[in-house]
Amino acid sequence: MPTMVLTAEYLSLNGSPLSEWTKKAELAVEVEEKDVTTYASQGWKTVIGGLKSGTLACEFVQDFAAAKLDSIMWPLLGQVVAFEVRPDQAVASTSNPKYTGNVLVKEWSPINGSVGDEATVGVSYPTSGAVTRATS
Repeated sequence: MPTMVLTAEYLSLNGSPLSEWTKKAELAVEVEEKDVTTYASQGWKTVIGGLKSGTLACEFVQDFAAAKLDSIMWPLLGQVVAFEVRPDQAVASTSNPKYTGNVLVKEWSPINGSVGDEATVGVSYPTSGAVTRATS
């Protein structure tokens, strides 16, 4: 049974809080699988972890007004910037850890949709360097 429902997730990029426009933020990290199997393994595959990587995927509700989402994100295109995500907007704690690091802002689709659609922007940014978890 789930112990939490995400209702107030926190997201910031380059020091700008973006929760006001965020519909979804998903941080995924992984480690490469490296096959180091030898004949000594007697037919069993042996693996170790290799390079770590991550992705920050977000969905935003677009806002073109001055000093709002589009004007914040447009200058970041092509830049490596800091990010922070937390399950809740409260301060970081043991029950609300924060994950921080850097991402490459490699895409931005300011206008996307069909007649009658809400104006949303979906992005996926690769992490650059370490992702850390903290509880304070």
